[in-house]
Amino acid sequence: MPILDWLNKRQALQAAAAVPYRLIEVDAVHGDPAADNWLIQGDNLDALKALLPFHAGRVKCIYIDPPYNTRSAFEHYDDNLEHSQWLSMMAPRLELLRELLAEDGSIWVSIDDNEGHYLKVLMDEVFGRGNFIA
Repeated sequence: MPILDWLNKRQALQAAAAVPYRLIEVDAVHGDPAADNWLIQGDNLDALKALLPFHAGRVKCIYIDPPYNTRSAFEHYDDNLEHSQWLSMMAPRLELLRELLAEDGSIWVSIDDNEGHYLKVLMDEVFGRGNFIA
């Protein structure tokens, strides 16, 4: 199996464990309160960690749309990270997503060719290469 290595990889893989648990505060309820549908605003690393006590190993479907790293700057985020910074940003998020994912769950990712090949190898490391379907 290929192994992906980059500057600060060890720190990136330990970053998920270092994120403190935070309480989720209900700001407003929209629709059926019993539906258990949540909209969380905030840093996604903090939000993922806050979800773990409630949903670890229970999420059936995850869809993520990470920055494509197209070397552009947008109003709400910078899409111009150095390659190793992008990998370091993705690694802890994928680790937390793996903890949330049910044994029979699936994760879907929208990405382009700028980082797609590296993301595939990183996801093979996090989720296991044998779990890749298409």
